[in-house]
Amino acid sequence: MEITAKMVKDLREATGAGPLDCKKALETTGGDVQKAIEFLREKGLARAAKKLSAGRAMNEGLIVTYSHHNKRLGVMVEVNCETDFVAKTERFQQFAHDIALHIANLAPEYVRREDVPEAVVQAEREIQRRRVLDEGKPEAVADKIVDGRMNKFFEEIVLMEQTFIKDDAKTISQLLAEVVAEVGESIQVRRFARFALGEGGSDQEDGA
Repeated sequence: MEITAKMVKDLREATGAGPLDCKKALETTGGDVQKAIEFLREKGLARAAKKLSAGRAMNEGLIVTYSHHNKRLGVMVEVNCETDFVAKTERFQQFAHDIALHIANLAPEYVRREDVPEAVVQAEREIQRRRVLDEGKPEAVADKIVDGRMNKFFEEIVLMEQTFIKDDAKTISQLLAEVVAEVGESIQVRRFARFALGEGGSDQEDGA
């Protein structure tokens, strides 16, 4: 199928990608616009993954606060990026505010799985193992079942593994990768503090 200039132009307007990337995406997908959009999205996420693992310095960003309407719950979160330019973009600021809103409502305790203290992990694993054995599950499959339940445990308490409150089709980690792909530089949620009136607060540092 012939890839026309109009097709490339339309895809650029829909995705914001460069002309050469748009042309390649259309050629790869046989001129199917929707598949081309998905192709570019996946390519962007792949680039984002490289940026996230590149060890770039992230010393810019925002400290965002959120207060519930009844003033009984509040969140403060630090989100970092590489440059002041990106920190001032609407997309980055929206992401930071979304993270604060998410933390307020879903109450994660840690930023990343690696942040959960080993003692907490081992204690939970022992609890789950006893439950599995009490349920009469064979010893040979107990560890595999416990691993599955531990994943659920992390999904409940770790910010990056929680389902995004505004879109249950993605996790916070996936949302972060999408934003990195859009703004073109590394981003991290470094730390947060959540305060609920009458409850103990949570304060987490050095996120992914």
